[in-house]
Amino acid sequence: QVHVVESGGGLVQAGGSLRLSCTAPGLTFSMYAMAWFRRAPGKDREFVVAMDRSSGRTYYAASVKGRFTGSRDNNKNTVYLQMNNLKPEDTAVYYCAARHGSLDFAYIRIFEYDYWGQGTQVTVSS
Repeated sequence: QVHVVESGGGLVQAGGSLRLSCTAPGLTFSMYAMAWFRRAPGKDREFVVAMDRSSGRTYYAASVKGRFTGSRDNNKNTVYLQMNNLKPEDTAVYYCAARHGSLDFAYIRIFEYDYWGQGTQVTVSS
């Protein structure tokens, strides 16, 4: 059993910043690729960023590249999503996901991931 927990969401004005954190007690992070997805109001869940388990490779959705930074600290069993220059269209529930093993070429697809958190709400006002 893996329990994934996101935190750090909140309300922020456009142009502001937030940092999300994701932990999974009992999970050895070095064995898992990690990712962030989000679901905006009225839309499907979409890919944001994926981080391979040990290679340091990080992949971003075009909509967030240059504004968001995904990172991980395997020693702390924590992954992060630093979100800068937030826009109203970034408003969504943000989900942390874990995939056993390394990423493959389908890393933007939700079915690639084995475990999901319950999400944390990010609201960006204009």
